[in-house]
Amino acid sequence: MATDKGLDLVVISPNQVPPVAKILDYGKYRFENEKKAKEAKKKQHVVEVKEIKMRYKIDVHDYNVRLKSIKKFLHDGNKVKVVVMLKGREIQHAKLAFDLIERVKSDLTDVGYNMEKSPGLEGKNVVMILVPSESN
Repeated sequence: MATDKGLDLVVISPNQVPPVAKILDYGKYRFENEKKAKEAKKKQHVVEVKEIKMRYKIDVHDYNVRLKSIKKFLHDGNKVKVVVMLKGREIQHAKLAFDLIERVKSDLTDVGYNMEKSPGLEGKNVVMILVPSESN
């Protein structure tokens, strides 16, 4: 029947009993499936991990710029990794880095976020990972 019409016999579900097959133009069928896949890919959002680095001796303006970036990243739906770097003997003052991280958390109360990883010391860095909340 398919050859009489100049079309192809395409097996849709080979695992069913009996197997399901359709008579159609295979080239057009493949093109439409690829088109649907491209449309679905366009609409999905890939979550990236954005990293914000700072030192515990950061100035007020620099801190505000980084805070603004964190808010923007969370609003866009990306994860944010906040890193406070410690160099040399600054590791002795890790409490100041933790205080800065707590300050970041308190300044982000107006932005909806969840904490994926609470602040912790990784080598000579204090790291915290934030993810946007579902309501954003």
